[in-house]
Amino acid sequence: MLRPFVPAENGFASKEAASSRVEHILDRVLALSNAELKAELDRVLTALADRHRDVARILERRFYDMADRFVAGRAVSADQALLVGSYFAEEYSFEAAALFNPSIVPHPDQSGIAPGAVRFVLSLRGTGEGAVSSITFRTGTFSADGALTIAPPSRWAVSPQIEKIPGGAPDDPGVRLFYGEHEDLSQVVIFPVTFRQRHGIEDLRLVRFTDDNGHVTYLGTYTAFSGEAIRQELLRTSDFVTFELNALRGTRSATKGMALFPRRIDGHFAMLGRHDHENIWLLKSSDLYNWDSGSIIITPRWPWEFMQMGNCGSPIEIDEGWLFITHGVGPIRNYCLGACLLDKRDPAKVIARSRQPLFRPGPEMRDGSVPNVTYSCGALVVGRTLLLPYGVADSFTAFASVALDQLLRTME
Repeated sequence: MLRPFVPAENGFASKEAASSRVEHILDRVLALSNAELKAELDRVLTALADRHRDVARILERRFYDMADRFVAGRAVSADQALLVGSYFAEEYSFEAAALFNPSIVPHPDQSGIAPGAVRFVLSLRGTGEGAVSSITFRTGTFSADGALTIAPPSRWAVSPQIEKIPGGAPDDPGVRLFYGEHEDLSQVVIFPVTFRQRHGIEDLRLVRFTDDNGHVTYLGTYTAFSGEAIRQELLRTSDFVTFELNALRGTRSATKGMALFPRRIDGHFAMLGRHDHENIWLLKSSDLYNWDSGSIIITPRWPWEFMQMGNCGSPIEIDEGWLFITHGVGPIRNYCLGACLLDKRDPAKVIARSRQPLFRPGPEMRDGSVPNVTYSCGALVVGRTLLLPYGVADSFTAFASVALDQLLRTME
């Protein structure tokens, strides 16, 4: 994909210190002869033509985002603007290193599928150069007879239009990403675009949230990593075309692994989280973006979770209560997956949980970028079957399914 590139400013004094590197690049391009300009721009466009769509539009947008404010009345031709814009874009192979830690929700469009089947959206954590994480998507169907189909991904990726929106602190606004040109959800890549995300957007936990008035929104918590600090941020979309990203606030948001319940509980938003990096917490708030209070509801109990526990995605409402997948970390930093059932009226009350893992890292799951890890960011119930996508060794993604009745019988 083509993503924005912003050069770092020089860290030392020089005779050019009064101007920025963006200005320097603009000045150098405007000084090229017509022949030099045409030759360099032809090289750029030819190199990108069979790898990206709408190249000229993307480069023009980068010119206006980065350099237009420094033009200062000078005449800039269309070709000059494109070449300037090319210095503020870069190719990024967003899934080159790994594709893992999935979450899953029902697709907004359920038309044209077989009775009893569900079309779904799968979010994934893709990593490329520098192990920087982005959010990518796939779509598929899961049928009543257990057949799983994943739609093949597009060969194209779409670079979004980016704008700042109110939210957070004055120096820390949210962003809106618009992917109006995408024809397939696999073309959408949500890559780090803010300073506090610059080293990765990690482990999106999507949920189809239904508010008390019946309005449906797709929300997802994820970890933003700046390179020095982490925090939880929230993705919001209703159509998987326009996405809003805003930071969460409050004492419970500087952590990992928060996941929103799919509806309010007693008029409040509710989250599961791992605020202390060891236990599972239940958090409640009247403000979707501010989280200050919560309490521990589940602590490590069995050897496979003695190191720490966490939730794998949002709770799923079934007849018996709130079901969610857990992860436990045991000896040799093995990440295993289990399950937990909470009371539907009072989710602080634990009804049952897995004594043994649903599965442990086996021989086929041990090796990869991070050995001995099985991990998920969400599951889906179709009828009375649980469909569980999960990451393997921080490298690739697999799927498992189990009948709910069989799963519940393993819990105590």
